[in-house]
Formats: sequence, C-alpha cells, structure tokens
Amino acid sequence: MAIDQTTQNSRLDPLALPLRGSRLIEASAGTGKTFTIALLYVRAILAHGDVPDSGRMLTPRDILVVTFTDAATKELRDRIRHRLSEAATVFRETPGDEPAADPLRQLRDQYPDPDQWTAKARLLELAAESMDEASVHTIHGWCNRMLREHAFDSGGLFNQSLDTDQSELMAQVVRDYWRTFVTPLDQDAAGLWLNVLATPDTLQQEVVRLLGLGEHLPAGDTTPEVLLGSLVAERRALFDQARADIAGAADDFAGLLAEARSKKAFNGNMLRMNHVTGWLDRLRDWALTDDLSAPELSDSAWNRLTPEGMEQAWKSGQPPVDHLLIRRVSELKTACAKAVPRTELLLHATHWVADRLEAEKQSRAQMGFDDLLTRLDRALRSTGGERLARAIRNQFPLALIDEFQDTDPIQYRIFDTVYRVRDNDTSTGLLMIGDPKQAIYAFRGADIFTYLNAREATAGRHVTLPRNFRSATSMVAASNRVFAFAEAEARQGAFLFKRANGNPVPFDEVEANGRSETLEIEGQSPSALTFWVREAEDKKSDVLSETAEACGSEIVRLLNLGQAGAAGFKHPDGSLTALRSADIAVLVNNGQEARYVREALDRRGVKSVYLSDRASVLETHQAQDMLHWLEACAEPERDRLVRAALATGTLDIDWQTLDELRSSELAWESEIESFRQLHRSWQRQGVLAMIRRLLQRFDVPARLLQRTDGERILTDVLHLAELLQQESQHVDGEQSLIRRFRDMVA
Repeated sequence: MAIDQTTQNSRLDPLALPLRGSRLIEASAGTGKTFTIALLYVRAILAHGDVPDSGRMLTPRDILVVTFTDAATKELRDRIRHRLSEAATVFRETPGDEPAADPLRQLRDQYPDPDQWTAKARLLELAAESMDEASVHTIHGWCNRMLREHAFDSGGLFNQSLDTDQSELMAQVVRDYWRTFVTPLDQDAAGLWLNVLATPDTLQQEVVRLLGLGEHLPAGDTTPEVLLGSLVAERRALFDQARADIAGAADDFAGLLAEARSKKAFNGNMLRMNHVTGWLDRLRDWALTDDLSAPELSDSAWNRLTPEGMEQAWKSGQPPVDHLLIRRVSELKTACAKAVPRTELLLHATHWVADRLEAEKQSRAQMGFDDLLTRLDRALRSTGGERLARAIRNQFPLALIDEFQDTDPIQYRIFDTVYRVRDNDTSTGLLMIGDPKQAIYAFRGADIFTYLNAREATAGRHVTLPRNFRSATSMVAASNRVFAFAEAEARQGAFLFKRANGNPVPFDEVEANGRSETLEIEGQSPSALTFWVREAEDKKSDVLSETAEACGSEIVRLLNLGQAGAAGFKHPDGSLTALRSADIAVLVNNGQEARYVREALDRRGVKSVYLSDRASVLETHQAQDMLHWLEACAEPERDRLVRAALATGTLDIDWQTLDELRSSELAWESEIESFRQLHRSWQRQGVLAMIRRLLQRFDVPARLLQRTDGERILTDVLHLAELLQQESQHVDGEQSLIRRFRDMVA
C-alpha cells in the first residue's frame, strides 16, 4: 500500500469543513474532539455549508453518531444536547449584544439576515428536545438496531434476543465436539490428543482465541481420527520394536561404558556415569509401559545418547555410534520430534465449533456481541447487500464515527460497504474522527492497519485538530520536542512506521492553548519533563526498589513544600493553591512496579490508591462479602445468612463480639432487628441507601481509612454499591438482584 506523505494534513476549520463525502479527522488527546463533533452536529441540523445531498433537512434521527462504550455514548449525547441548546440561545441574542469570539457566534454571524435567527433558534431547540431519539450508539448497539429494523434485507430473524454471556453455550458446544470426535478415539490416539489438549476446558480456551480470526483461519477439514491415525501407526511400530530391545541394549551399553571408563576412553565431564545410570533406568521403566508417550529423558540425555553425542564425548578408540541403544534412542528422538499436529487439530475443532455454535444460536434466536458485527457484515456482502446498504444510507445520510482508531477490520468494512469511503459520495457524509497514535495499541482492540486503509482511502481529505486545550504550554512543548526528535532521528520515525515510500503515521506537532494556572515549586516553574537515568546495571529488583524509594522521597518533598506554601498551582491573580497528594499520579508498567511504589509511600506515611483497568472490582473479596450482606438483608430471619454476613472480613467484627452474639440471645435478637431495619431501608430507599446504612452501622469507613490499603478497599465497596444500584433498575425484587449479582461475581 503506497501512501503519499508529501503533503501535510490541513488544519480543521469546524465552520468550513464539508459535511458530505468521506473525510478523516485526526485529533490528538486534548484537542477538543468532542467539542468539534458537537459543533459539526449543530451545523448538520442547520444544513450549514456543504451537507449531504439527501433531499431533506437532517434531524437527530438522521445523523448517526457511533462511539465505542456506553459511557461515551451518554456523554456524547449530553454534550450534543447542551451544544444545540447553547446554539439556540446564541441565535436568540440581539445582534451586537455579544462579541463574536466563540464558534457559535461566528456560526450565527454567517447568516447575515437577523430575521432568520429566530427560525434557526427554533430548529435547534426542537433538535435538542428530540435528542432522546437521536441515533447515538455504540458500534454493537447500532448493528443490533440495524439487524432488527432491516431483518428482511439482512436475512435475519425479526425477533432475536441478545445474550451478553454465551460462555455456557460455548462450553456445551465444545463438550459436544469432545463427545463426537475425542471420546471415540482408540487408546493410542486418545493418548496423543490428551498430551496436547488435556480437557474440554483447555480445548475451549484455545478455540475461543481462534474464533475471533473468523474467515482468516485456514481450512480444517481433516478429523482427529485421520490426523492422529498415521502418527499412531508410525509410532506404534517403532515404539514396540524399541521396547523389545531397550532392556537388553541398556544392560549391554552400561557394561560397555564401564569398560571404556576404566580405559579413560571418554570425557567424564561430558558423560557422567551417575547421569547415564539414571537415563538407562528411565528407558527401562519406559520399556515396561504400553502407551505412545516418549521416554521421560532430559534434553541432555536426548542429545548425548545419539551418534553425534557419543562422538563429542569419546576421546580414544571407536565411539559406540552403532550400538543398538544409541540407534533406538536416535529413532525415538526422530519420531518424537514429529509433533502431534496440534494446529490442525485446533483448526478442525474451531471450524466445527463455529458452525455448531452458529446453528445453536439460530435455533434459539440468540446473538452474542460478536454476532452483531459478523451478521451485519455478512448481510452487507450477500446478494441483497447493496439494497441493505442503500436502506442504511437513506436512513442515515450523515455518520460521525468517534474513536475511529479503535475500529477493527470488520467494523470498518461495514462502514465502507455502506458509505463507500473511497468514492467520496456527496449524497452522504462519513466523518471518521480518531487519533492514529492510539491505533497502535492492539491491547485495546485497535488495528493500525485498518486505520491506514481508511487513511489511504481518504487521501487528500485529511484534516487535523491543531490545538491542545488540556495540557500546560510547557508540557505540550516538551512533548512536541521529544517526538519531533524521534521523528527526525529514528530510521522508522517516532511511531516506527516510516518506510521508503512515506510515513503513514507521521508525528504532527500541536499548539497549546495553555492553562490559566501554572505549577510553581519554591518560586520557580519546573521543567515539564525531567528524566532520571540510572547508569548502573544492577538486578531488576534492586533497580525497581531504589527507583520506587527515590520516587517516594521526591513525592514527600513536594508534599512538604505544599504544606509550607512553597509548592502549588499559581493562578493569574497571584494566589497559590497548595500541592496535595491528590494532584500527583504515578504511572507504572505493571502491578509489581505499583507495589514497590506503594510500599515506598506507605513507609513515608503517604496514602495512595492503585487503579488498574485489568483488575475487576467483581474479583475482589469485597464482592464476595457484599453478596453475603445482600443475602442477610434480604432475609434477616435466617440466622445462618446473618451470621455469614457478620463474619465477613470487610465488616471485620472482632471475635469477642461474634462470640457474644452466639451466646447472648438478647444481643442476637438486637442484631437481627438491625438487619430487619436494613431490609426495610432496601425496600423503601433502594440498595445503595441500605449498603450505606450498613457501612455506617458497623463503622466500616472510619476503620478502613486507618489502614494503608483501606482507601482502595472502601473505593471498591462504594463502586460495588453503585453497580448494584444500577443493576437494580433492570431487575424486579431483592432476590432477582442477588441472583444477578451472584452471576456477575461468578
């Protein structure tokens, strides 16, 4: 793929950008991407500038906005609603009352006749009021809607349910495969299979990883019986012959070595007798078995008990390269090197499981999240695909794809099929907004090559948001300097994609809007970036420990200066907001580095909170404890449930109190009554209020905050409580919520 990089992206003018055709908007972090999307949306409602030739005025129903998380869709919907209302207010202002400094007033002033402003304001107000019906979706949500609304054209069922957790169905299908193909294998073939895929769970883990490759997988038509049959026959003949010869050959070889040792015919360091004795014993033990497993020899044994190994170890005389034992071991080594065809076995299993899984979901009228994408993609590429694509284009003449760098090949193919990116069709509009520098992060699901395909298809139609509104001027300048140096000096560019024919992911400097406050330490503004370099090459653990200690000491120094009024954020009026611990973040590569830093801070009396995207709050002990609390509060008359709740580690009730509750009927009845009150609170005010009352009842927050890890635990507890409150909106009754939460934890 050749990409011409001789021209730079043009700067985006949100009031002049054409809203028709296909365009790529590249927006780095903090450059006002959401603000720009909302402003383009306002222009689309007003039909301002070059808009799609759809033959109708666009409403929120007609403008598709796609992003990649539920939280992002809610935020984007609210921001667009706010911007529409704000624009309506601007259009109702009296001409000349306000300076035309912001984009909305600049937009208004492009309508020179003030008599039009009232009608435009009303149009914007109606759009803001109808934002609840706006087409703002996640990619999966939009695909689900298209499959339902266009069931006839997509060839799907009119009524399908979305199953968010298909792990049990997957497990059932894999067990079906195991019963169909693995159980009927004979003993020898089954032994080879179990050596590489020991259980159905192991097979499921491997198949799930391969299913995501879909049509890119090679064919896998050969069954396990055929794949393993020839290998079994070959090994059986060889192994049976070797077992018949091994015992006698081992005894003879041991005698030969003993005689050669007395003559110092071989290197004793390369061929130690105690090692050889152990090798021969293992071979004798193997000869007594009957399966097709290889002898349990070390790598040294496999290498030494060969003609080459004998020649290396022998010093004088003829090495025993033709000895029967050496021949048999060499033959075994060659046979065992011919591995079980694990890849071919997995390909057959993956294709069979995929077909059976699809059939099961069709018979149950179910879909999973991945099916939403693959089924719409398949429908668009079928014989009736063009009719479906045309229907979607007519429904959504304008589409804005947020976070486009997170788009995978299937998602891009869907949008490309519908909006014909390369054709730059002026009857529709497709604006793809993303940051190519984030598209290199494959762990987020991004695919840089998908981004590059879109970039090549929109060649000449790229624009860039040039100004950073989030960071300080000095930080932007420092970042520009680091990456510009790498772009100029590194052979492959700053992001390692530069080639002889151009650089598809170039580094573009951004301007800084700056911040009103500046960091000041002892009367000076520190450098935006400071690198601490350790020259010595010590053990990694020592380096991590000393680096964490230095980090902890520097944080304490800064916090002490903040308390003394010598470090903080200086505002334009000259006031100084003291630096606090909440202003400081430490970025690490992994949990091990985080532990070193937290321990260093703990030793200095500085509390910290560890945040990780990889750690789920549902995997904590607090989630299990909260499940016990819910069960006890839902049924306070059941002593067993209440005792289990009281014994949880998060409540941390001392043993003396628990013993008193066990022995004192009066104390126990009082405790039961408190759980009855919690139950009534749950019924009247909701689960969140109940959990907060329970935490206060047992003084949990105050006690946790005295521990070094207490702030993290309390945060998890409150997060779980909010999660339960959200889930309670979708279920009916306490027991339904408990079942739902138990499934989530499991």
